[in-house]
Amino acid sequence: MNIEQIYTGCLAQGAYYITSNGEAAIVDPLREVQPYLDRLRRDNVKLKYIFETHFHADFVSGHLDLSKGTDAPIVYGPNANPSFEAIIATDGQIFKVGDVQIKVLHTPGHTMESTTYLLIDEHGKDHCIFSGDTLFIGDVGRPDLAQKAASMTQEELAAILYQSLRTKVMTLADDVIVYPAHGAGSACGKNMSKETISTIGIQKQFNYALRADMTEAEFVKEVTDGLLPPPAYFGANVAMNKKRI
Repeated sequence: MNIEQIYTGCLAQGAYYITSNGEAAIVDPLREVQPYLDRLRRDNVKLKYIFETHFHADFVSGHLDLSKGTDAPIVYGPNANPSFEAIIATDGQIFKVGDVQIKVLHTPGHTMESTTYLLIDEHGKDHCIFSGDTLFIGDVGRPDLAQKAASMTQEELAAILYQSLRTKVMTLADDVIVYPAHGAGSACGKNMSKETISTIGIQKQFNYALRADMTEAEFVKEVTDGLLPPPAYFGANVAMNKKRI
């Protein structure tokens, strides 16, 4: 098994390239897909799945071109409603990639389809999560960006995010690695670290939003406090990521 974080500094965005026993998966690819195709050829592996953690607002994904060029299906979590063919996974569903398994953990709150993918290694051990915009290093995803799409307030979305983190993410072992979709400089959070990799245990210690004694009301207040207006293009990007363009 090999996991490569493909980090794009200008967007502070991390995509992930996973290989195991002749098969590969890619999580949250950027629009330019050639780097991923080059890696597949280099490693002589077949792309089995393209996993999207949510509909991205800060960039246009390359999921459609990547799927067209490799015949790999696109996978979204529950509640996703793209206009193109995709696997809409159920909470707890497992996908096999070589000798590893990728388990769907539905973690709504940033958006209602937001999903964290748990990678279980060849020995059956929880190894890492690809947390998308649910959990960052030092922060969590903004709950205000999906208000219109979800017909909910940012406070309601923040409360849902609190439950997702407590019941799906914080219950994982402390040594599980956290691979987020963004780092410092992204507009998808407000307090992100410059670090791009961490562990569940470290985040429980130092992430303000994962404080053990934090109540739901305290979480909602702290996560929604001080949010800057989102960039104007975010809505257009979400629409493009949902459509076949």
